[in-house]
Amino acid sequence: MQRLESLGYNLSGPRSGGRSAFAEQAGLSPSTVTRLLRGEMPTDTRILRTLAESIDVPYPEVLVRAGVLTPDELAAVRRPSPAPGGPLTPEQAADDLGITDPAERKVFVNMAKTLRRTTPDGGEQQLAD
Repeated sequence: MQRLESLGYNLSGPRSGGRSAFAEQAGLSPSTVTRLLRGEMPTDTRILRTLAESIDVPYPEVLVRAGVLTPDELAAVRRPSPAPGGPLTPEQAADDLGITDPAERKVFVNMAKTLRRTTPDGGEQQLAD
């Protein structure tokens, strides 16, 4: 609630309009905003991503606050243990870099795989998948 008020949404009183204004601005239903303000966090990650973007809070932090991830699970995703004796996979590198958006992640992973297939002299190397 404090975060919304710091962003200029007046939440004092039942007819202040701040809830409706935030719901419209964020693209959320007024009932979803009411539940959020009561502390009833949804587990639908699309709603949580929209909320994170709307209040300018990192998405992983919202996932932890909503109980979707524990702080330990988030730390494990951010700093995965490297594969014993092997390099990081493109997926692990994406995790380390905090690339969570599905489209951005796909581009990153595909680019990393493409770069791994190219030798320094510009030739192609065969990788077993």
